[in-house]
Amino acid sequence: MPTIAMFYGIIIRMYCSPGEHNPPHIHAYYQEFKAIIDIKNCELSEGKLPSKQLKLALAWAEIHKEELLADWELASNGELPFPIKPLQ
Repeated sequence: MPTIAMFYGIIIRMYCSPGEHNPPHIHAYYQEFKAIIDIKNCELSEGKLPSKQLKLALAWAEIHKEELLADWELASNGELPFPIKPLQ
């Protein structure tokens, strides 16, 4: 699962496999916490992150929604997604 962004201790990854299950989503990691974020709605769909890190990850996903959806298409076809600019 390639890392597509890292910022403020948060790691964002996306699985790469043909037919990856919908809805389009990313995996966010922070210390021992793991979460799945729905790209289209920019909402937490599974797991947990501390409040501050969740807000940062959701804001980042909203800002980069189009890029994330493009990466999802690549990943769903078994191709590597492109890195996306982190929050600064």
